[in-house]
Amino acid sequence: MPTILRLDGYRFYFYSHEPNEPWHVHVDKAGCSAKFWLEPVALAGNAGFSAREIGELLKLVREHQVQFKEAWDGFFGAGR
Repeated sequence: MPTILRLDGYRFYFYSHEPNEPWHVHVDKAGCSAKFWLEPVALAGNAGFSAREIGELLKLVREHQVQFKEAWDGFFGAGR
């Protein structure tokens, strides 16, 4: 599970066994977890985060979208 970013207690990462899915990032903090698509940025799943936290996470994912996509492509290869 490559970690891409740690910020404000959140861990942003992807699983190394998901190369056939579109770009996405998982986020964990304090027992909560969510998954966000990166193109376009959207919530894919949520387990425990409040609506307010999801809003904050959507903002963070948008701010770091390019970094996350570059990390994905660097790990799995561009043009997956």
